[in-house]
Amino acid sequence: MSTDPITATVARNLCTGCGACAGAFPTAIRMVDDPVNGRRPLVAQTAEGREAAEQAVGLCAGVATNWRELQRSDTIDADWGPVIAAWEGWAADPEIRHRGSSGGAVTALGLLALESGAADGVAHAAARRDDPRLAEAVISRDRAGLLRGAGSRYAQASPAESLGPIMRGDEKVVFVGKPCDVASAHKAMRGDSTLVEKVSLTIAIFCAGQPNLVATERLLDRLGVPKGAHLSELRYRGDGWPGLMQATWCDGNGKERKSDAISYAEGWGDILQSERRWRCRVCADHTGAFADISVGDPWHAPPEGDTDNGRSLIVARTPRGKAFIEEALRSGVLIAEPRSRAVIARAQPNLRATHGAVWGRRAAMRGFGLAVPRDEGQGLFRLWLRLPARQKLQSIAGTWKRVWRERLWRPVRIPVRTR
Repeated sequence: MSTDPITATVARNLCTGCGACAGAFPTAIRMVDDPVNGRRPLVAQTAEGREAAEQAVGLCAGVATNWRELQRSDTIDADWGPVIAAWEGWAADPEIRHRGSSGGAVTALGLLALESGAADGVAHAAARRDDPRLAEAVISRDRAGLLRGAGSRYAQASPAESLGPIMRGDEKVVFVGKPCDVASAHKAMRGDSTLVEKVSLTIAIFCAGQPNLVATERLLDRLGVPKGAHLSELRYRGDGWPGLMQATWCDGNGKERKSDAISYAEGWGDILQSERRWRCRVCADHTGAFADISVGDPWHAPPEGDTDNGRSLIVARTPRGKAFIEEALRSGVLIAEPRSRAVIARAQPNLRATHGAVWGRRAAMRGFGLAVPRDEGQGLFRLWLRLPARQKLQSIAGTWKRVWRERLWRPVRIPVRTR
């Protein structure tokens, strides 16, 4: 039996786990949580499943994106995707600012959309109520729902699963996700004019990659959570900037326990980032080029402690995004000051280096005969040429070592009985 195109995408390590395929065809494709490979789609081994996969692969930003569709005018746009304007600021609402990963701008913008009537719902990811180690795609319609999703989740999430309900419904929805999720939403909207009318705004959150469930278990071990404990909350970010990582669980007597807290630097730097999936390491867009608005940390002006009042870097990518940010400023929902369009490079120097290394990593993969994503019109070779000689060499030689060490030529296979 020949392999369908979605299963082939997973097997070739191109899947980002966004969930767009499963959202569009829920009876034929479903997302599952694999501890090592992350959230990945399983296609029903039926004629319906294959037909659905053949249509769904057109939504997959993991396979390909087209940067030529983006309006770019100068070197800043060429490097980062369209940057019409940028601000640095925070949510005026103190609770939203405190709960957010940085300054709460994403939650504040989502709430403005709901309260102003610009949208009926906000599609985003939130921790699963029955197992906070995992995430689920939700559509929130009130403040409480949005706050449930506030704060970063360094776990596998598939918010584009919500695209299916959005397509089949009659509501206007703001879509919030990682850059890869928003890129898939962009592809879906390019192919469906009715979806354009239903998605009133897209917001991307800067992302350095998704760790897997193995990494989450290591984090819980570091936090001192007993094996098999009933977890009720797991926070990676938020409650101040950048926030502390901490877990809450119930012991055998039903008493709630709270773990020690560790810093974001320790949790991300020493535990989580080592288990980022390979597809994330060859990602060419960590800042949301295909969104209307993208939001990230302004690391050029870092906090002095772990729970300082947060600040967000807010970037308008499209005229629609710029108009909405300006409305948020006029209405007092956001407090922010304009910044240079070049601010992303200062705020995210690590991502600038990462984008530069992508061409070398992909070149090394091609040398092994491995499949690589296609990002037409992005100019990755130009970014690679800017790297110092040592980093150029490392991007290639380091990838050769990783391919060999991790046996990346082996097809990724997701067991049917994965939870």
